[in-house]
Amino acid sequence: MPRPEPDYGPSTYGDRWAEVYDQWVAALPLDTEGAVEFLAQMAGPGPVLELAIGSGRVAIPLAQRGIEVHGIDASEAMVGKLRAKPGGESIPVTIGDFADVAVQGRFRLIYVVFNTLFALLAQEDQVRCFGNVAAHLAEGGTFVLEAFVPDVARFDRGQRIDAVRVGTDHVYLDAARLDSIAQRIDSQHIVIEDGRVRLLPVKLRFAWPSELDLMARLAGLRLRERWATWDRQPLTAGSGKHISVYEATG
Repeated sequence: MPRPEPDYGPSTYGDRWAEVYDQWVAALPLDTEGAVEFLAQMAGPGPVLELAIGSGRVAIPLAQRGIEVHGIDASEAMVGKLRAKPGGESIPVTIGDFADVAVQGRFRLIYVVFNTLFALLAQEDQVRCFGNVAAHLAEGGTFVLEAFVPDVARFDRGQRIDAVRVGTDHVYLDAARLDSIAQRIDSQHIVIEDGRVRLLPVKLRFAWPSELDLMARLAGLRLRERWATWDRQPLTAGSGKHISVYEATG
């Protein structure tokens, strides 16, 4: 059974991060343009579904290409940020746990980006997500997943602290603990600024590519291709993330 998370549910991340998410993401080296190009090629005539659509970083530019985009997200606050952006108000979004894929219809493409599959904190929830994705893929459709390649060597005795940004009047810290048996990382992004402390929690249950492939097989999917980057650079032992494309086996 999943470990109880009384203080951290499906909407916690989005609710706590919504006000700062876009600013935080803008400072990261994310290839959003490359992601949109890759997904547009996979989408064909659509429609497509984004799991954990968030504030629309990928969904809005994809919809601007004329592709019918739908989304799921557990956080009303994060979806509110999507709705406030030009084009975001016209994207249909279902509020709920994305593991359930609780939408009607079938999709040419279903995708989840930026490690978000790992926000499902139990293996059985991740397996359930794969199964529900498979049930909503149209004939010839694909499931695209972007996730980091786990590197437990980043942790010293199961913990890690990073000074992300240090200024005269502010400091941003990342504090994390690793449970290598449960494959869990529980972390806090700590913002000390303007005389106040803000805590932005992130909890993940990570999985290696081989485990994800097994989840796909259980759902009747198989790996079609895997890359290190959105522009299709080869995956190597030194790659920090992977983009995996799954398709139905039958």
